[in-house]
Amino acid sequence: MRLIWNAHLLYWAHCFLRNTSYAFTSGEAQLLLETPLTALHQTLGAKLVPFAGYSMPISYPDGIIAEHNHTRSQAGLFDVSHMGQVTVIGDSVAERLERVMPNDFISLAPMSSVYGLLMNEAGGVRDDLIATNLGDGRFNLVVNASNKHEDLAYLRAAIPDLTFELHEDRALMALQGPESRAVMARLGKTASGLGFMTAAHDQLNGIDVWVTCSGYTGEDGFEISVSASEADRLAQCLLAEPEVEAIGLGARDSLRLEAGLCLHGHELSADITPIEAGLNWAIARERRESGSRPGGYPGAAIIHQQLSEGATRKRVGLRVDGRRPVRAGETLLDNAGTEVGVVCSDAFGASVGGPVAMAFVQPACSQAGSDLHVMVRGKRVDLTVVKLPMVPNRYYRG
Repeated sequence: MRLIWNAHLLYWAHCFLRNTSYAFTSGEAQLLLETPLTALHQTLGAKLVPFAGYSMPISYPDGIIAEHNHTRSQAGLFDVSHMGQVTVIGDSVAERLERVMPNDFISLAPMSSVYGLLMNEAGGVRDDLIATNLGDGRFNLVVNASNKHEDLAYLRAAIPDLTFELHEDRALMALQGPESRAVMARLGKTASGLGFMTAAHDQLNGIDVWVTCSGYTGEDGFEISVSASEADRLAQCLLAEPEVEAIGLGARDSLRLEAGLCLHGHELSADITPIEAGLNWAIARERRESGSRPGGYPGAAIIHQQLSEGATRKRVGLRVDGRRPVRAGETLLDNAGTEVGVVCSDAFGASVGGPVAMAFVQPACSQAGSDLHVMVRGKRVDLTVVKLPMVPNRYYRG
């Protein structure tokens, strides 16, 4: 059993390292940044790896499979302080943010959040993010760690009449899983009552926090922004609750893949449109060709065309027939041996009991049940297209 578990751990770690971006160039290690929780990760025995320029925990001593399963059954605490937390300030913030994203920010209710796409002129995605209307004329953005400085530079140039303030004095942690709401109810006052994609100020065990009901696992949960000076105390308070365990980025990746959530640089990029990625729902009705405020953001004409005519490739989920994993970047073939797509992410899906992946394929091969395969070292590995998400999302909507 120990040998089997170690094999799974090595495979999963290999998937994570291959599916993510690391801070090494020309064979020379860069100086890695630390989050306010790095010392705590070391105390907890985390395996730290470079990720987006930071030293981040990929796993803890119990291992990635145990962490994955714990998050699905109880509550997992993730350090996501490497993400960019940005406040947007100025006149007519909602209207001006619509210059660069296909969202309906004007109608977004105070203390509500929405999934946003920062677009380019080719219809691709510079970054995906969560935007929250703070209710006082300001918005908050949470952007991907590897893109945050490029995002800021672009936003400041594209919308110079707004101020974009990056909060490097704050930590961000995610409490995810079916027991996370009970934990929040014991420690806080209001956040436990939040529905999916809403937000509130609260105190957890007397510590001031900003909370959104959101996450990257497909589970009910919360993302908690806290002053860097209070981060360690808050994390230890949360970890003292019997349902909560520390979870690394390895399990975060496998959880999001099972949940059918995109990873920028894999299922989204400057060369991949939201329509190709199956994110039609992220294009607000008001911003579509027939809407009340059509277009007005980079790449709108391409998005309108793809919404009308369809895209030439589609994102799908894949289950591997057997235990042999597939790798991101491998070519997908149909039964005639014709190239029909490419794998974009892979992991060991603990909840579904085997290797899983996401891929882009030709529309004719995108239906659930379609049989595909890859060739790995001269051997055929069969896969089946499956519906996303692979496990049901369990967001609490009130």
